[in-house]
Amino acid sequence: MRVDRPSDGVVVLHVSGELDTSSAEELARPLKEHLVENVRAVVVDLGGVRFLGSAGLESLVVGSQRARDLGIALVLVATSRATQRPIEATGLNSVFTVVGSVDEALTRF
Repeated sequence: MRVDRPSDGVVVLHVSGELDTSSAEELARPLKEHLVENVRAVVVDLGGVRFLGSAGLESLVVGSQRARDLGIALVLVATSRATQRPIEATGLNSVFTVVGSVDEALTRF
């Protein structure tokens, strides 16, 4: 995972590979670490994700709840069928803010 800080208080997590039961913690841990009071927005770029399983979705849901509790904006970048389909099939597209690019996400802050 690569982490960028394009502006003050904004963090972009670039995720790649598979997010399943064996790897979901690789997303959950950095999400938790970056969802802190001095951050105003976190963008999770799923552009490099080839598979998004239920454990990966759970990490995103937990992160979303934590972000909401702290008043931090959380935006997902989902550009491939591998990420869009599970989000839509579970109805989580009504929970998450999902956009098509990191640039689009950054215009929101």
